[in-house]
Amino acid sequence: MSERPKGVDLHDFTDAACAELGLPRADVDVTMVLDLAREVAHHAVRPGAPVSAYLLGLAVGRGGDPRELAARLTGLAHRLGASDQD
Repeated sequence: MSERPKGVDLHDFTDAACAELGLPRADVDVTMVLDLAREVAHHAVRPGAPVSAYLLGLAVGRGGDPRELAARLTGLAHRLGASDQD
């Protein structure tokens, strides 16, 4: 198994990924994406965390508001998690 390169943290990775994809770093709200992934993984299904981040990106790319969409996906995760306990 390969090891994580020394000296690379989330900030560095995000900066490099934005540069690689030609995205303005200011457009990326890492905390919002991590919060969404945490809520989906905790309340719905763990593998849904990266899928939800991808879906959020698709919806934002089509003109949606990132915060509103993240809130909707978070609400969905909570609803699905609650229905699991019924």
